[in-house]
Amino acid sequence: MTKRNTKWAVSASVTALLTAGLVAATGPGAAAVPTGCGVQYSAVERWATSYCASGTGEHRVRVLQRHFLPEVGLIPIIGPWQPAGTVSYTGISPHTIVNVWVETR
Repeated sequence: MTKRNTKWAVSASVTALLTAGLVAATGPGAAAVPTGCGVQYSAVERWATSYCASGTGEHRVRVLQRHFLPEVGLIPIIGPWQPAGTVSYTGISPHTIVNVWVETR
């Protein structure tokens, strides 16, 4: 092997090792979404909540309502992001509830 080829081979090997080390050091972060989640709501009292019992991520309550005027359409209502173990609460309108669910991240 010539001196030039040897330099190139060493350089390529070092670059490969450094790249592999960098990829290993900056691997994907652990993102554990909340678990044990559920929702509660009251159309009469006009509120909705979500609660997740465990996990390390966040959750929020999502509500979709249908406005009584068809031309207005659907009304999305979103509670604040909260860590697992706490409640996400939002008030809702007196319109028809289409769906209520928990969003997690």
